Amino acid sequence: MIRLTHSPIQWEEILAKLRSPRCGAVVTFFGTSRNHHEGRAVRTLFYEAYEEMAKKKLEAIYRECLNQFEIENLAIVHRLGEVPIGEISLFVAASAPHRQAAFEAVMHTIDRIKEDVPIWKKEFFTSGESQWVE
Repeated sequence: MIRLTHSPIQWEEILAKLRSPRCGAVVTFFGTSRNHHEGRAVRTLFYEAYEEMAKKKLEAIYRECLNQFEIENLAIVHRLGEVPIGEISLFVAASAPHRQAAFEAVMHTIDRIKEDVPIWKKEFFTSGESQWVE
């Protein structure tokens, strides 16, 4: 499951689809907006993407993980647009017969998203300033 959304991420229904009697592990990652960055107070975050390319890159990461790790399924959901403080911007979950593969797949997915997927984050500070984050 791969999704880009402008709405809050409904992670409960995603987990329900990943669970399986064949899997002894479901590992999740919730990337949430935090209220600070490098000593500055953050008011909100904004994510922008080249959506067509982002989906292709996410699909490649999905296939890569299914081939590289002994997992049954993988979910990658990234929120776009404004993501208020405390809300989920990235949700990654993997189901597998064993926990090691699920943990490795989730970590690999997060690293690859940061490296290759054209999604950009802009932070809006309480001071009124903003900046794009590398």
